[in-house]
Amino acid sequence: MKKQIFPIVFTLLALGICARTATADSKSPVTVKPFGTTNGGTKVELYTLTNKNGVKVSIMTYGATVVDLYTPDRSGKLADISLGFESLKPYLTESYLTKCPYFGAIAGRYANRIANGKFTLEGKTWQLAKNNGENHLHGGVKGFDKQVWKANVPEPTQASVRFTLHSPDGQEGYPGALDAAVTYTLTDNNELRISYVATTDKPTVINLTNHTYFNLAGAGNGSILDQQLKLYAGHFTPVNKTLIPTGEIKSVEGTVMDFLKPTAIGLRIKEVGGDPIGYDHNFVLNKPPFGRMSIAAEVYDPKSGRVMKVYTDQPGIQFYSGNFLDGTITGKRGKVYNQYDGFCLETQHFPDSPNEPKFPGTELKPGETYKTVTVYQFSAK
Repeated sequence: MKKQIFPIVFTLLALGICARTATADSKSPVTVKPFGTTNGGTKVELYTLTNKNGVKVSIMTYGATVVDLYTPDRSGKLADISLGFESLKPYLTESYLTKCPYFGAIAGRYANRIANGKFTLEGKTWQLAKNNGENHLHGGVKGFDKQVWKANVPEPTQASVRFTLHSPDGQEGYPGALDAAVTYTLTDNNELRISYVATTDKPTVINLTNHTYFNLAGAGNGSILDQQLKLYAGHFTPVNKTLIPTGEIKSVEGTVMDFLKPTAIGLRIKEVGGDPIGYDHNFVLNKPPFGRMSIAAEVYDPKSGRVMKVYTDQPGIQFYSGNFLDGTITGKRGKVYNQYDGFCLETQHFPDSPNEPKFPGTELKPGETYKTVTVYQFSAK
């Protein structure tokens, strides 16, 4: 049995010490307002974090989902760079749930895919929900992205909000009751810090990530194909036609997966293949000793000058180029989201790790604490 290795980076914010309730005080770095009601009648709130530079991010309690993210371009003009909707209702429609692009949401209990929705843990086989053909994706039919989290503000003077969720034993087929907490913190260095913590009462598997779609030119402002990506990853995990890893770890050298130097996302995208064509692959990060924060990715938009850097303590990052966006979803400000209009950089353990002994382990046992941190840093040039 693989031994789970947990990242050691942690913050007091993630513990939610001295939790207090947000106020609507306009001078506060945290404000909260009603954001609608789910189809089941549960009220949803929207928390907005603002730093001294005017950068702001709004996260709703439904799915602990990033709804908008405003950052400046080279002239200082703010724009929302995250895909999604301006109200709760579109996230609840049958058409959205059928396509389920997971705009801005926390994916879990296991982000990414598990082959055939099945894995063996401590000698017992567990069957999960199959919601991606024959495979399990992002936690199942009703993963963490479709549940209403509880929220509190750890410290009213800081731009930070903590979301918590209890996942019962057996939910979507997973063993063990899991208690998860995700804390979003916006710093005055224009960093969006996401801290994850979880515990369980039975052995289980876990892999949490955030599924925000970014477009550094602004959400709905055209494709991301000219935006330049650098990945600090010399290897990747090849996949089969259903996007399940083959178990191999291959060098990116001489392949369309090589982003070791800044490269336009669209330069070689037609050579990637797939149906639909595009990137949806896990990259193996070049890491210092496992569990320490290091840079994972950089993206630059030549038009706006916006730059985003991603730091994480995770072993992998999923680069997704918005292949399944097909022009049938109308998002914020009436903008239609077409193929390649957004990209995701999802920090993670590898897809299907519970079935791949050579991959970093994802088992969480009672008495252990899952801890991980990812930082998205924004600037312009």
